[in-house]
Amino acid sequence: MEERRSINRINYQAKAVVVVCDTQEKYYVQVANVSPLGMGVHMDADTPDIVKKDIIIVAQTLIMYAKVCRMSKLADGSFDVGIHAQEFSPEILQYLFDHIG
Repeated sequence: MEERRSINRINYQAKAVVVVCDTQEKYYVQVANVSPLGMGVHMDADTPDIVKKDIIIVAQTLIMYAKVCRMSKLADGSFDVGIHAQEFSPEILQYLFDHIG
């Protein structure tokens, strides 16, 4: 995955779950890299277009509230996806506290 940020991402191989905030759809993904500003993940070919959607991604010990900024289709039909971190709002934190458990 090509680096497009001013803060370099580091390799971070982990399985993760992406939840689209407005629909609560869940997608299982593979994290490729991470930085304080975002993540690069790999998603299956059957994933719908979620560019510009707010998501919550949970990967091992990390939870990030983010916006999907790009989905690049690969030759096999799967996607490399760029995720830009957003600041947790009180509403998002409350949602997490209400629904984790």
